[in-house]
This record gives sequence, C-alpha cells and structure tokens, in this order.
Amino acid sequence: MATTLIAGLDAALAARRTAGLDRRRTAIASPQGPRVIVDGRELIAFASNDYLGLANDAAVVAAARDAASRWGVGAGASPLVCGHFTPHEALEAELAAWVAPCAGARALTFSTGYLANLAILSALAGRRDAIFADKLNHACLNDGALLARAHFSRYPHRDVAALERALAASQAPLKIIATDAVFSMDGDLAPLPRLLELADAHDAWLVVDDAHGFGVLGEGRGTLAHFGLASQRLIYMGTLGKAAGVAGAFVAAHPSLIETLLQTARPYIYSTAAPPMLAEALRVALAIIRDDGGRRARLMDLIAQFRQGARDLPWRLLPSATAIQPLIVGDSGATMGLADALRERGFWVPAIRPPTVPQRTARLRVSLSAAHTTEDVAALLGALHSIAAKAAHT
Repeated sequence: MATTLIAGLDAALAARRTAGLDRRRTAIASPQGPRVIVDGRELIAFASNDYLGLANDAAVVAAARDAASRWGVGAGASPLVCGHFTPHEALEAELAAWVAPCAGARALTFSTGYLANLAILSALAGRRDAIFADKLNHACLNDGALLARAHFSRYPHRDVAALERALAASQAPLKIIATDAVFSMDGDLAPLPRLLELADAHDAWLVVDDAHGFGVLGEGRGTLAHFGLASQRLIYMGTLGKAAGVAGAFVAAHPSLIETLLQTARPYIYSTAAPPMLAEALRVALAIIRDDGGRRARLMDLIAQFRQGARDLPWRLLPSATAIQPLIVGDSGATMGLADALRERGFWVPAIRPPTVPQRTARLRVSLSAAHTTEDVAALLGALHSIAAKAAHT
C-alpha cells in the first residue's frame, strides 16, 4: 500500500487548509443567473462571468434545444476526423467577420479558451523562439509558453518600457508578445495600442486573450475594436462561455495563421470537437451580442453604480471600467471571512486568493452582469457597508 504517498498528499492538503488556501466547489441547483440556489437557499450571485445574462437566455436555450433535436448532443470525433459540422463552419465565419482582427480573417473554434491558448503558442513557437508575457496573464498563456519550450520572459504588469527593453535584447528568430486584454482578476486593460507598436517594431506576433472583453467592449466586438486596432500580426482569442453565455472559444487571425493552427496545433488536432448543438446556440448568442446594445449599456450603468457606491468602503477598489470589480482585502483569511459574511446576508461573491493573485492581495471579485438589477447592486453595497461598520465597532 502506498501509505507514504497518501500521507504526503494529506500533509500538503492540510498545509493548504492552514494557510487558508484550500478550494471547494459549490453545487448550484438552478440555472446560471443573477440568482442561484445553493443548499436550498437563494443567493444573489456576483460570481459569474455571464456578463450579458445569456447563459439562461430563452432564445439561446431554445436554439440549443432545437439543435440537439437536429444534430444530437455529441460531435463524435476531432474536427479533422469527422467532428466538424456545418454549424461549426457557420459560427467560425460569423465570428471572424465580427471581431475582424485583420482584413479577410478566418476563425477556428476550440472546446475551451485554455486549449486555444495552448494551441496558439505551442504551434507557433519552439525552443529557439521567445515569448514575452505580462506577469498578470491568465495561467493558460503561461502554460502555453511552457509547452512551446520557448524562452519565456515575463514583464511587470502593463510595463511597456520593460517589454521594449526585453524585445530589444532578444536575438530569438521569432518573437511573440502574449497578453490578456482584460485582466481577469484586476479588471484593467492591457495597453494594446502600444503593444501593437512594439510588435510592429520588433516583427513579433501579438497574441490577445480577450476572454473578458469579447461581447462587452468595442460594442461587443471586443477589446481590439475598443482601441480601433487591426493588423495581420494580431492573433485574437475570445471565449464563448462568458459574455456569449455558452461554452468554448475561438481564435481569429490571418488565414495563414488559422491554417497553421488547423494543420499543426496538437490541442486542436487531438481534441474531440465541441457538440454542433453548442455552435447553433452560440450563433444565436452572437446575434444578440451584435443586435442588442441595450445589454451592454445596462451593464455599464451597473458598473458606474457599483463604483460610485464602493468609493468609501475600507477595502481598496481597483481602477476597473469593466464588469470585473475587485475589492482588495489582503489577507486570505480575512477575505474568506468577508465572503462568508456576505453569504450569510444572501450574497455570493467569490474570495480570490494566492496563487491566483499575488501574495497579500487576496480579494473579493465582484462580477457584474446585465441580468442584475440596480436593486441587486444597491443591496450588495448595503451589505458591504454594514459589514464594514460592524468591523469598525469591534
């Protein structure tokens, strides 16, 4: 019996619990939305990335139901075997035309954003090449760089000068700059115009992970459109399980880049395709993103309401104009205590702790959705102020 091995795992798990870093899943007994049922109790949820409220939208649900009847519930194989269906083909064409990172762009869909970023970096870069990444990038960009076995250089968050020095010093035959567009735990934006200037100056690819900007910024087209950017050296990755409300991801770029991924990217070639029913649901979600600007306007109003009401809270509110509103608490245990106090009052706001965020920057990550009401946001602010007042008198 491997008792020593098990004892080692148990000791490591106990150390995580002692440090306040253990993680637990929460089973939801209702559809995703601004209100969810947990342990038989309704909570107002500020935890989801369902920024436009499409995860349980009636039209999207109906499209999935109808598509399941027509196409079944599985793709059956990888896209290059027999898993690529006409709904996938149509969705890719519509996504490429919508985000348009360059003239004549193509798109390729993936089952997850994690796989998409692994595919991009491991297909393009090799041992002699160099990848330059913001230190606050999502883990999948870091893992993609490691999988590529390229030289991996991480520059301080949004520090364009440091990146420029690193690019100038590199002798790598191929260079890739990789960045989140909207940083998932801070809610701020990458300086994409300056990054594209550096990519032009150093003949580098610029990989933009727009998981949290697609559907929300740039009138729904994403962060590239927000900044008015287009270039053949741009590689755009957008996820489809956040603002689009369903599941999956896509890469949009110059046709030669997309064909390279299709031919050589192992995470694409060796993964079973997403079900075609999801592609049909996503086509309806994309139509809503295109045509219903009222959802984005409502979301922006809620962001402004929250920021105005949170200004005098004792926890530091990071400067974010996006749906991600982080309140920095610092200590992991105190952050968990604040999240628990909100849960007792009927609110679900996740506590984010290291290693997801840097040490001593544990935080509440308030995620706003167009499906929330002004009353929901006011109630959350009231609860936060009540907890702060109680703490000040103890």
